[in-house]
Amino acid sequence: MSRIKVSVWLLPVVLLLASAGASAQAYPSKPVRFILNVSVGVLSDIVFRSGALELAKQTGQPWVIENRQGGNFVPAANACKASAPDGYTVCLVNEQAMSLNPHLIANLSYDPDKDFKPVTNLYVQVSGVAVAANLPVNSMGELQRLSGAKSGAINFATLGPGTTQDILRQWMNNNWKTEFLGVPYKGMNLILNALVAGESNLTQTSLGSAGAYLAGGKVKLLAVNSAKRLPKMPDVPTFQEAGLGEFLDVQGRFWWGLVVPAGVPDAIVSRLNAEFMKLFREPKFMELVDAQFLDTVLSPPEQFVAFLKTDRERAKRMVARFNVPLQ
Repeated sequence: MSRIKVSVWLLPVVLLLASAGASAQAYPSKPVRFILNVSVGVLSDIVFRSGALELAKQTGQPWVIENRQGGNFVPAANACKASAPDGYTVCLVNEQAMSLNPHLIANLSYDPDKDFKPVTNLYVQVSGVAVAANLPVNSMGELQRLSGAKSGAINFATLGPGTTQDILRQWMNNNWKTEFLGVPYKGMNLILNALVAGESNLTQTSLGSAGAYLAGGKVKLLAVNSAKRLPKMPDVPTFQEAGLGEFLDVQGRFWWGLVVPAGVPDAIVSRLNAEFMKLFREPKFMELVDAQFLDTVLSPPEQFVAFLKTDRERAKRMVARFNVPLQ
């Protein structure tokens, strides 16, 4: 093959690569839609409303938050899946949407592997068992004894069947030989308000979401899902200390990450990853993150891909172990 023919053959490839590079350099050239799978006012919403302002400074374009809460996080995933793969829709996901739902929901309307492209893991939340202030218990042992005496009369607020709160409820029912009644809500803020109002009695919540309620004495914290006691709450035992070690071993921790619709160019995924790495180095933003009891775990896209695979296997084992019914 002559040198001239080689050059002619390579020209379309060179032009394509140049076009892709120019597109990535120009990105973003318009506002970015940021789909959050949580309701307004809860932990991740608070964090990313602040983060969106910083991202706008970094990228030179507004980041417009769209809350798609409820439904075991399926509505948000569907909205993300249906979006154009141009990098102008970025989506918050968590262990429920990406790891648990594939094992819990029959005919799930999205495929975590095929419909999304991972950008980065973000953070894990310290969670805890919280009860209404008027519930006459101050420890997990007292809660267990009360649940035995009042089986079927204590409400356990959840984000719906098969969510992490609901699985803890079922674990307690099975292991304590009692019956907590599951009451579903569309958002953690609604759950916490229900505890304050006396509509529900207990739940599992992130400490960031419950912070103001705990500080005001409106709810009580009986145990925390952490490796050791928290310096800010030295009197609250860990799950292991409170007798929830078996559950902790298979539940893992509440994690949150970012994906985009499948088909978004790798160059834009890399740019998004870099922007969020930069965001999580910004001092004032990190003060907010630390105050919400969040441990940052940002990673390159390929590392997040590997994590999603192993976490889905963990979720599969948990669902099988606790016989969580298919929805």
